[in-house]
Amino acid sequence: MTRRKKTRSLADKVMIRTGRRKDYRQWRNETPDATGSSKRTISKKAKQRKEQAARKQDRQRREATPLPVHPQHPEDSAAGQEQ
Repeated sequence: MTRRKKTRSLADKVMIRTGRRKDYRQWRNETPDATGSSKRTISKKAKQRKEQAARKQDRQRREATPLPVHPQHPEDSAAGQEQ
């Protein structure tokens, strides 16, 4: 007996009599609750996205060059505005 290939596709997990794509699409439309991701997977992915965003912000803070809020020479900025 041959082993079935592991797949993330839901089409292979559903046993449909004809096995045609049209039948799978019809079944998916009739049973939307069985086709979606599990709540555990959704919460896991949301947590991963939040952690990734936090890492990205930390990385951007570390790599960013500090900008002076107040210029050291106020006469230079005043001269630039007059031109």
